[in-house]
Amino acid sequence: MATTLTTGRPWRVILAFAVPLLIGNIVQQLYQFADTIVVGRQLGVTSLAAVGATGSLLFLLLGFAWGLTSGFAIPTAQAFGARDAEAVRRSVASGVILTGACTVILTVGAPLIAGPGLELMQTPPELLPEATIFTQISFLGAGATMFFNYLAAIIRAIGDSRTPLVFLTIACLLNVALVVIMVGPLGWGVAGAALATVISQALSVLMCLEYVRRRMPELHVRRADWRVSRNDLADHLRLGLPMGFQASIIAIGTLTVQVALNRLGSDAVAAYTTASRVDALAVALLQSLGLAVSMYVAQNLGGRRPDRIRRGVVQAVWMAIVTSLVLGALLIAFGTHMVRVFIGEGSDEVVDLAHLMLIINGATYSALGVLFVLRGALQGLGEVLVPTVTGVIELVARVVAAIVLGSVIGFFGVALSNPLAWVGAIVLLVPAYLAAHRRLARMPVQPDFVTETTPIPVIGPTDGSMVVDAVITQSIPVVVQVPPKARRRLLSRR
Repeated sequence: MATTLTTGRPWRVILAFAVPLLIGNIVQQLYQFADTIVVGRQLGVTSLAAVGATGSLLFLLLGFAWGLTSGFAIPTAQAFGARDAEAVRRSVASGVILTGACTVILTVGAPLIAGPGLELMQTPPELLPEATIFTQISFLGAGATMFFNYLAAIIRAIGDSRTPLVFLTIACLLNVALVVIMVGPLGWGVAGAALATVISQALSVLMCLEYVRRRMPELHVRRADWRVSRNDLADHLRLGLPMGFQASIIAIGTLTVQVALNRLGSDAVAAYTTASRVDALAVALLQSLGLAVSMYVAQNLGGRRPDRIRRGVVQAVWMAIVTSLVLGALLIAFGTHMVRVFIGEGSDEVVDLAHLMLIINGATYSALGVLFVLRGALQGLGEVLVPTVTGVIELVARVVAAIVLGSVIGFFGVALSNPLAWVGAIVLLVPAYLAAHRRLARMPVQPDFVTETTPIPVIGPTDGSMVVDAVITQSIPVVVQVPPKARRRLLSRR
């Protein structure tokens, strides 16, 4: 169900929107946990390291796709905040066209570069066969990943962060079952783990499409809406491409880290892979908060509420800092026990290295939390330059840490790449957002009227079904003039 983010106390609205995103991220991490546990315990450390060696290459292209589709949803959120139904539909049509075009390119081209890409990354020879198979299957299913990300993004753009969570949970449960069957009784190895993910994501696409058809008339694209202009496509690419490139720039840095790890041997690769799985649970919360801020800012920008944007972002920064301190303390205290879930007996070196990385990351989560919130706010405002430049900064920091520090002090130097990248990015993000914060203070708030909704009876179905003689309640916008004093009291309550 569509929900506006332009009313209510900012911190409560952001938190309520972020919680389903968080749960969805945790569910997603849990099924990745299942992959790791099944592969690590049934196929061994070598297969676990092979799957881990693919992470950077997959993130390079699939991360680009995720950033791209997330950017396509920002104009949708802005149009929904402005209550412009035609612009919402036109935005959806533009996003579908662009997502489809990118899917074709990625599905055809990416599997061809999987093997050479892994060799270029200096993947250890004993890991190369399984890593190549896992990567190729994942790329062949890129269409399912892209369209689920896009459909989930536009559903969230109109204020519904719960429904994608439901579909993601179902898909994750299916994925766990398929991994156990395909890796275990069927004996398909790492190929079965990759195929299970593709099948489950394809199911989530079908569920999203059916839900939109039945429950979200705001996203129903009409025939006329498909005649999008070059300006429509350009506007979506203006926001989508920088977010995609930003993810790819970060992935290039991660590739450098992967190369440095490959030089340190299979134990280092396995340790980094395992620590990353544990670390991802904590990062998921901060990432969800950043995405919630992005949608909140976009809707309030469209609704001409700069005052709410200013308050909401400040409150979100404090939420991120407090949460980061708690998460870091938990990870440092219990990281070893969490790592042991993935690694069997006789791998003490892997456990020790993984815990070292968790200590380094956990101590610097506050920087990551601020990074996610401020970057999300700037993206919601439609800014593209600063978020992209911060990606370049992260790239440089990771490359320096991985190559220079990694060669000098080994795994410890490579593990420092994450906090160095986070700190380098917020050095630019903080002044950039403060400048935007001051600009928002000079912008006018919504004119002297508010939009309320009044239920009216509508005869007949509104979801395309064949129900006869049904009376359905629908809301239409009614402009209500409000005296200045009453309006100030109303805005203060919001």
